[in-house]
Amino acid sequence: MPRILWSIVAVLALAGCGSAAPAPTPSATPSKVSSAAPPASASPAALAGPVRHVLAFGDSLFAGYRLAPGQGYPQRLQSTLRARGINAEVTDAGVSGNTTADGRQRIRFVLNSLAARPDLALVELGGNDLLRGLSPQDARANLAAILDQLKARHIPVLLMGMKAPPNAGPEYQAQFDAIYPALAKQYHVRLVPFFLRPIYDRPALLQADHIHPTAQGVDALVAATVEDVARALPGAAVSRAGARSSDRL
Repeated sequence: MPRILWSIVAVLALAGCGSAAPAPTPSATPSKVSSAAPPASASPAALAGPVRHVLAFGDSLFAGYRLAPGQGYPQRLQSTLRARGINAEVTDAGVSGNTTADGRQRIRFVLNSLAARPDLALVELGGNDLLRGLSPQDARANLAAILDQLKARHIPVLLMGMKAPPNAGPEYQAQFDAIYPALAKQYHVRLVPFFLRPIYDRPALLQADHIHPTAQGVDALVAATVEDVARALPGAAVSRAGARSSDRL
């Protein structure tokens, strides 16, 4: 993809994370994804195992901006995991407009509000920091504080990485892009290097604002990351062939 076009699309995608709503207060309560009937491909017996609690903690990319109920990433991820025989229950804690600082402010409240300790937390933040040109050092410190909270509660993490566009400048780009792999290594957590990679250069998978994923775009994100999620879940099957993930990271 041409460098200039990559810059335009990446900036638009990141801008969307902050355009949907003002930054929330930490009193925003996470919502459990409604549990619909298991998909036809998963028999009741296949879902008879223990419930795997997954926390989806992020911004508008998790919040399902301008999508119908059931079409957001947490909802579609839950359905896809269940179709694979994993008895997943995903809690949607995505809030449009959140920066890493907002996430740092509300992570403790979110964790204290949950009925059960998550078996896995998906952490997806940083796009709004890019949009606002915030310090990569501050973004890293905020994400580290979030990971500290999760580590203290012995919650495994899958970190959803973001990448800065080239027009942010080479120094900023290098500093920002280094955040996620460095934190993944420091905290021994799994990493999706660039969460938006499946859709950022595919207009057909973006809404009319050329910013947020369509329902089909969400499905593309889920398809690209469901193996990562399954592998990060302690003891969960990673494929229908019966392969297993490692017990702990």
